[in-house]
Amino acid sequence: MNIHSTAVISSGAELQEGVEVGPYSVIGPDVTIGANTVIGPHVVLEGRTEIGSNCHIFQFTSIGAIPQDLKFGGERCKVIIGNNNIIREFVTIHSSTSADIAMTAIGDNNLIMAYCHVAHNCKLGNNIVMANAANLAGHIHVEDFAIIGGLSGIHQFSRVGCHAFIGGASAVVQDVPPYLTVSGNRAKPYGLNLVGLKRRGFTDETIRALKKAYKIVYRSSLLVSTAIERIREEVEDLPEVRHFVEFIENAKRGICR
Repeated sequence: MNIHSTAVISSGAELQEGVEVGPYSVIGPDVTIGANTVIGPHVVLEGRTEIGSNCHIFQFTSIGAIPQDLKFGGERCKVIIGNNNIIREFVTIHSSTSADIAMTAIGDNNLIMAYCHVAHNCKLGNNIVMANAANLAGHIHVEDFAIIGGLSGIHQFSRVGCHAFIGGASAVVQDVPPYLTVSGNRAKPYGLNLVGLKRRGFTDETIRALKKAYKIVYRSSLLVSTAIERIREEVEDLPEVRHFVEFIENAKRGICR
């Protein structure tokens, strides 16, 4: 390990082989850091925080602080961060309350750019990009390969579906279904994220089916429940179409329309 002499590391912290810690960083007693992860200068890691391998956490980041939730009662919950994540300058990731999943969880291969905030009880999947100053309120779930534009804010308890694209400076107050592009204040749909789907190897057959499903929900003026029935009757039964339908069915806050 390469630990700078000015770093403050509690004796209870667990640092695995190859970890680097920069000047003036502070690591608390219940922190675990996986192999070959780089912790930059002036980073604060506290609480029950687990960070995976091959991550790079840049300067002035704060991970594991207690949540900004008036209902927080001092419970000792977790932050769990997976492997191969890049977390840039001034990012804040807070610990959770004991509600729902009772942790703040981030998967693998994510890029969280400078000044982003991930609040308590959020759950992020894999291969997500959060551009500069994107902010997630509490209890938000973001699925794999979603992209959240800079300066965007997402309302608590909302969900963002896989392969969705949220334009910069958007205000998202309802669920964003998978595969969509949304933008604005309040965020509205602008069709499928076709560029992203093609880049990630979705077949023409799948894209055609998703286009048809999208048009039924967003262009037919049908009630959502009726639109879902029509999709099941008229659109090819593909895994992506099923996920699109099931996500909308489970939208407790409604969907961006």
